[in-house]
Amino acid sequence: MPTFNLKINGEMHTVEADADTPLLWVLRDKMNLLGTKFGCGIGQCGACTVHINGNATRSCLLQVSHLEGMSITTIEGLSESNNHPMQEAWKAIDVPQCGYCQAGQIMTASAFLERNPNPSQDEIRSAMNGNLCRCASYKSIEEAVKLASEKIS
Repeated sequence: MPTFNLKINGEMHTVEADADTPLLWVLRDKMNLLGTKFGCGIGQCGACTVHINGNATRSCLLQVSHLEGMSITTIEGLSESNNHPMQEAWKAIDVPQCGYCQAGQIMTASAFLERNPNPSQDEIRSAMNGNLCRCASYKSIEEAVKLASEKIS
């Protein structure tokens, strides 16, 4: 089985996996990073979102063989003390219900705010479009993204 050198959450790791293994399963099964969730497996729900070189990306669609030399950040690596402005806003607004989509939502929102720290409501909605929440917490998610943007800017 081939080995791959991956930079995950700021640290280098060597993992053995088939070349076509999706990053999602490397993170969960090989690295025991369980915050990244499996939702649909076809990149439509956003539950598996991680940052690749700072960009929100669906990990279920990325083959491990294409990721050497890239920086991968999971929800576990977003901040050392779970105090990233997006995580703090999530708690302040009390967004989670079932919680399944939350890591993907936070990873999408945090990458978005890095590019646009002072977004309009329409920009927030557009950025978060495509991250599904089966509890329909969209209004709370939107409020948390806005709150985090106020702390960042």
